[in-house]
Amino acid sequence: MKLHGYYRSSTSYRLRIALELKGIGYEYVPVNLLTSEQKGEAFTSRNPFGSVPLLEADGKDRVQSMAQIEWLDEAYPDKPLLPQVIDDRYVARELAYAIATELHAPLNLPVLKYLKDPLGHSQDEIDNWYRHWLARTLDPVEARLAQLGTGDFLFSRPGFFEVVLLPQVYNARRFAFDFADKPHIERIEKACLALPEFQRAHPDAQPDNPENQ
Repeated sequence: MKLHGYYRSSTSYRLRIALELKGIGYEYVPVNLLTSEQKGEAFTSRNPFGSVPLLEADGKDRVQSMAQIEWLDEAYPDKPLLPQVIDDRYVARELAYAIATELHAPLNLPVLKYLKDPLGHSQDEIDNWYRHWLARTLDPVEARLAQLGTGDFLFSRPGFFEVVLLPQVYNARRFAFDFADKPHIERIEKACLALPEFQRAHPDAQPDNPENQ
């Protein structure tokens, strides 16, 4: 299995966490988003969306991170990311898809580039945009976690929700988002980052991180 991704891409980070939590071995193939490698013909001939991650498995190219994660859970049922109880599966999807659908689209790299050029926004304005949309979704996510009375993880161990949450928190911290009023998210983040699976999946540990070259 090969994972074509970028070290700081939140969707690539999701897949790395999912693979690590499920104990599935994979080869990591860096794709440089800063040079738009994912938009080249060699890549788009395999993934017309021109996005990462691309998961090469069982002789097929699979794209779109949320579909990839659910496919992994079905194709490799050991160490499931989604819980057995249907209501628990709903809650995990509710919170994960809130982040994946409401935050990824307005906050991904092409949007941020478009805000700067051609729209001409300053970096401060772009940073404020980023933090505004983070709050719009992370505020209710925190409120739902408070309602649910979670511990170190949404359920007994990290799974589908944490796979999606941790990359978004990582990006939020890059943009100096204030988590002071989000103790549940911070507690889950701390518990996850203490685990070797999350440490191996972290952007700091990837070979295409410039600090590792």
